[in-house]
Amino acid sequence: MSLSRPETTTAQAPSPAHKNAKARHGAKALLHPGTWHLSTRLVAVMLALLTVICILVGMVSYTALSMTVNSQLDASLQQAALRTTAFYTSPDSSGSGPLPDPLNARATSAGQVSAVLSNGVVHYAGILSSSGTRQQLTTADADILAGLSTNGDLSSRTLSIGKYRLQAQAVPSGDILITGLPLAATDQTLSTLVLSIVLVSLAGLMALGWAGTVIIRRNMRPLGQLSDTATKVSTLRLDAGEVALSARVPDTAAHPGTEVGNVGNAFNAMLDNVSHALEARQRSETKLRRFVADASHELRTPLTAIRGYAELLSMTEPLSTDGQTALGRVQDQSVRMSRLVEDLLTLARLDEAQQLANGTGTAGKTMGAPTPVNMSPLVMEAVRDVQVATPDHQWSFSVPDEPVEVVGEDTALRQVLLNLLGNAAKHTPAGTSVHADLSLAPDGSCLLEVSDDGPGIAPAFQDIIFDRFSRADQARTGTTGSTGLGLSIVQGILQAHHGTVKVASSPGKTTFSVQLPVAARPRAAGGTAQPEAPTPGTAQPPPPPPSTSTPKPAPAATATHSGTRPAPRTGAHPDANDGFSSIS
Repeated sequence: MSLSRPETTTAQAPSPAHKNAKARHGAKALLHPGTWHLSTRLVAVMLALLTVICILVGMVSYTALSMTVNSQLDASLQQAALRTTAFYTSPDSSGSGPLPDPLNARATSAGQVSAVLSNGVVHYAGILSSSGTRQQLTTADADILAGLSTNGDLSSRTLSIGKYRLQAQAVPSGDILITGLPLAATDQTLSTLVLSIVLVSLAGLMALGWAGTVIIRRNMRPLGQLSDTATKVSTLRLDAGEVALSARVPDTAAHPGTEVGNVGNAFNAMLDNVSHALEARQRSETKLRRFVADASHELRTPLTAIRGYAELLSMTEPLSTDGQTALGRVQDQSVRMSRLVEDLLTLARLDEAQQLANGTGTAGKTMGAPTPVNMSPLVMEAVRDVQVATPDHQWSFSVPDEPVEVVGEDTALRQVLLNLLGNAAKHTPAGTSVHADLSLAPDGSCLLEVSDDGPGIAPAFQDIIFDRFSRADQARTGTTGSTGLGLSIVQGILQAHHGTVKVASSPGKTTFSVQLPVAARPRAAGGTAQPEAPTPGTAQPPPPPPSTSTPKPAPAATATHSGTRPAPRTGAHPDANDGFSSIS
């Protein structure tokens, strides 16, 4: 049986704390390139290499141009110094008159500095302006010129009018002739080169970064398709049932001959192999389940005959004491075998119902039609029934005052309760307290918890406790064996009801938690919820007791409750893990 229920999703806006955490995570990821996407890392490495290349090209270009323009400036300065010296020492300029002004020399360019240092005093310290007039230098500039070396070496100094390349050399008269040319043009040329290199490099980096991102992402797209396919496969349930493993890497990303294509082709081959293996496993499981179902069905008739003939023999034939003991043993084992067969049939029907829900099974006998079921009476009746069969435990239950209704099949849900309670009874020592609590979970679903203060379940066994034929005789105290089908039936029934079951156990505290979706209740025109009308022909549950109550033991001969109660069996060896799994 597969019970359908509407699924609703509510979109919630992310909280500010979630946004801040996401921002911090993003900032932390930027500091760790190893967490970046592969395409991002490739683009970053490419841009880093190009940046290094641009810097190296810029440095070489700047150095080469700087050497060239400085050499040209030095050559021009030496020529200007020769012209000025020739003018200053010419016969026309010599005599007893005043010293000639070096700026009056021929071919003097605008911006040229000239000065004469005679007897430690600077004369004619001036500059030729762009208009052709003479501009006098300041006293500070004159002091700088006076401090120059007179051996003819070239040097650079910063005057009040800018940076200059200067040369000071002695003339035959003993005076020192100083000549200088401005560095502004040279510096402007180098600055223009630096600006051009920076702008061109930035534009090239931006263009290459954009183009590289597009090209790399396009070439990395097959890896993204491979990742999407792997993600789809990872979300499939491959552990049980028939699996349709149809996800494959597209042919465009699985073309052999390229590195990425080879990976995609190999991934598709792996998926084909896994798909074939899953199909073979499913065929094997189907054959096994069909065999178990057929064998269980065929065993019911001979087991019923054995029990009937054994009872007839015990009532009609005189037997010795040993004969009666042996016959009782036959009856007990036939009862236990019948219960095991019923459990196997129940599991087979649950498997068939699951296949019908997945669209892979064929129609057959499953559980009854789902109806609204009030869980409160089921809990009370189940606890009282198990108390009658196991009076050496302390039983209690608590149910809410309001009805808790779920959509399901009454007999199947009753079997869930009896299995969980019987599991606690059979795997805990006498005197253990077992409590069944029914309530509404915070999300509005029905929550049923069966707890006991027994010795607990081993942590390693908790992972496989709901597997079929799992036995926990070593984990919890008990005196009878277990076939390990009871909790498997519980899980199968709850899955058919869209519910879940979990276990949490530690020494002195074991809790099985069952969650089921509650039934939708009709609403009146005013919008208030109205109680559902009772289903015709069904017994009405008794009024619920107070919130928490402990039922009093009742004699087995007089105890009557709505629903079926297991009768105590003398000498029987009930399934430890099944509890009352055959009660329906």
